[in-house]
Amino acid sequence: MVIRLLIFIFFFQLSSIQGQNDLVFCKQLTALQTLINTSHYSPKPVNDSLSKGVFDLFINQLDGDKRFLKQSDIDAFKLDTYKIDDYLVSNSCDFINKYADTIKKRIETSKQIVATLKDQSFDYSGKDTLYFTPTDERDYFKNDAQIVRYWNKRIRYLILSKLIEEDSIYDNVKTNFQEREAILKPKIIENQLCSLTETLHQSGNSNTYVKELFLNALLNYEDPNSSYFNDSEKTEFESSLSNNQLSFGLITSKTNEGEIIITYIVPGGAAFNNGNFEESDVVKSLESGSDILETYCVSNDEILSFINDEKHHTITFKLKKSNGNIQDIELTKTFTKVEDNSIRGYVLQNTHDIGYIKVPSFYTDLESPNGLGVANDFAKELYKLNQENIKGLVIDLRFNGGGSMKEAAELSGMFIDRGPLSIIKYQGGETYTVRDMNRGSLFIKPVVVLINNYSASASEFFASVMQDYSRAIIVGSPSHGKSSAQVILPLSQTEDLGFSKITVEKFYRITGLSHQSIGVIPDVVLPSLYDNFKTSERYDRFALSNDSVESTMKYHPFKPMPLQLIMGNSVKRIDNNTSFKAIKNINSIVLNDYINKTSEYPLTLDNIYNDLNGYNNLWRDFYAEFEEQTTSLFVKNTTSTDEILQYNQDDMKMNELILDDIANDIYIEEAYTILQDLLNSKTTN
Repeated sequence: MVIRLLIFIFFFQLSSIQGQNDLVFCKQLTALQTLINTSHYSPKPVNDSLSKGVFDLFINQLDGDKRFLKQSDIDAFKLDTYKIDDYLVSNSCDFINKYADTIKKRIETSKQIVATLKDQSFDYSGKDTLYFTPTDERDYFKNDAQIVRYWNKRIRYLILSKLIEEDSIYDNVKTNFQEREAILKPKIIENQLCSLTETLHQSGNSNTYVKELFLNALLNYEDPNSSYFNDSEKTEFESSLSNNQLSFGLITSKTNEGEIIITYIVPGGAAFNNGNFEESDVVKSLESGSDILETYCVSNDEILSFINDEKHHTITFKLKKSNGNIQDIELTKTFTKVEDNSIRGYVLQNTHDIGYIKVPSFYTDLESPNGLGVANDFAKELYKLNQENIKGLVIDLRFNGGGSMKEAAELSGMFIDRGPLSIIKYQGGETYTVRDMNRGSLFIKPVVVLINNYSASASEFFASVMQDYSRAIIVGSPSHGKSSAQVILPLSQTEDLGFSKITVEKFYRITGLSHQSIGVIPDVVLPSLYDNFKTSERYDRFALSNDSVESTMKYHPFKPMPLQLIMGNSVKRIDNNTSFKAIKNINSIVLNDYINKTSEYPLTLDNIYNDLNGYNNLWRDFYAEFEEQTTSLFVKNTTSTDEILQYNQDDMKMNELILDDIANDIYIEEAYTILQDLLNSKTTN
């Protein structure tokens, strides 16, 4: 009788917890719909189109690589294809549980299958075939036998790949095959079991993870830049755009052996000042209040989520030191400068002295609406460069994914003498003109702005202003094509329901045109390793459309530049440059033979070696080309920077690496030469 009572209490507790979780999810759905309707730039109606779109996005996020679900699962799920809108309207939330239960069951099944492989002998004779196809062309598993076969082949492929990675000489791999395979097999299987356990524990547990996936799908249907954030995701995102962040001042990573180790301690940060933390310390557990995270079989992302959680202001780190001792060290977050979000000016030298500044992101001070960010830092570096009597400036926005629009507007204003910068359009069609209200410019000499396929949002704002005002020559690849702005809003002001990064406006060029889903098209196009990779926004489902607004604004562009002459000179140089030829060649090979790869071959050591070795040789030859290639540039620090570096040896060493990277960058060299052509044309004229 006592046992029955205990069982009843146990299941009652489980049901109670499940009911509480469902109640929270219901509140999240209701709050999110309200937020979308009141704040999104262009909210979509709740109908069958929404239902179908959200369903497809959700299923793709649930098992994007098609490693777990069976076709029978998908068939059962498809009953919801046109019902999700009904669930939302009726506030029915328990539909989500079947998805969470199913994916959890399938992952657990995969763990059981992988575990049984420990005692099986593997066949590497080629009786089985490996098939390589793009993910969207793959089918879900038709039966259990296909799942077993998949994991069996996957483990064998991983073992052979690891053997080849450890020793690239084929004869050595073949000679020592049996011995090395016997050693690697249990390690590979254990790593896969850990990886599957990590998948189950995402966001704390699979149930929470699946619910957050659905919330994210609901926002992604509105547009690909709107998304759901839990507490730690919000903190991580804000930190990436801030010049200062509240943090523990350390970075962790996961080793091949599955241990979480401290790989970097930020100078001046909390861990640095504590004095008891060392690089290579092994993190055994994290504890904050009643929250405890053991680090066995967890991903480094889960560690970061725990550390970045806003609720975890103080954490006790259980560390294993290099001498084997275990220590519990309590640490409290402090404000630390984000090293990635800082800039420094350099001088490029050949015929003329040209300034160079790389802007990694449009970071800002999120703690204050009038806080100082990248624009203020840029102005300081520009002043130092002007002291060096530079004749022009290269601004590098490659891989700059954006950030604060305020910072982008302020940076734009440094190069023009007052005027309109952009037109913003809100929900309902209302527009607002962003203007530079300050007279005068900080820099009036020629400018080149470098962009690539990953320059987005605020980067595109700045580049388009400079292009429309004829203030700079835009050089590189067409940009990402994101012409919208987002804000982070809580789902509730009174309850902890999470946050939404939600699109609230679109911005247009001062001409009234938009680069949404098109990108800013450079004046001088350079070959890119990423050409045709389909990473730009126009390839995202439900991306906002390209349109225009009426513009009656008057603005005064600078004198037109001799772009035809400059473009012609650049094309001749590119055609004769072996490094740019190598970039075009490897781009074509990677696209055809790997990204869009559709092939099959028997599962043997020979075939996998030939495949992997061909790929490795491709990149080895590519990098060898650049190691042999030298540019005509010499790069130096400003006098001010040299004075600062005398007091910081670590910064000095890092600075030397940066100087070398800049001096050997063919894109920077071409940007420099374009500026040189422009300066020469002005002299001639």
